[in-house]
Amino acid sequence: MADHPGAELDDPRLGFVYQEALRGLQQQEAAVESLHNRAGTLIFAASFASSLLGSNALADGVNGWDWVALGLLLSIGALAVMMLWPYYSFSFRFDAEELLHDYIEGEHPASMTEMHRALALRAEHERRSNGRLVRRIRVALQVALVLLLIEILAWLFSIGGVLN
Repeated sequence: MADHPGAELDDPRLGFVYQEALRGLQQQEAAVESLHNRAGTLIFAASFASSLLGSNALADGVNGWDWVALGLLLSIGALAVMMLWPYYSFSFRFDAEELLHDYIEGEHPASMTEMHRALALRAEHERRSNGRLVRRIRVALQVALVLLLIEILAWLFSIGGVLN
């Protein structure tokens, strides 16, 4: 019999809950991949803007806006590194050896319902644990995008001679 109150041996509802928990983890993994792709696009945009606008801005020497733009470019680069850093604390899948040991080959093999319940809870725990890093990467991308806009403005101000 199951080791938690109200559980039946083959409760199909737990299979559904497990699938939903797993789907949440898979969506989170896709979001991380999307953020990494956006970070790559950000790097391209920052380097393109800096090479195109920076060459014109620096043609007449270095002024205050040029230093601001270069500082912003370095900040964007640092944020991109943070976004693309290989975080090894992400967890999007279960270890097959551990699953075999815990649910099949142990002293008390688990029923499918017990496995679904345990793995649903584990998937949700992993999703929440990953959430801190995902939020950090998302915020870094948002800040970097704002810095990119300010960098472009700094280059344009330099080219236009605004407040030199």
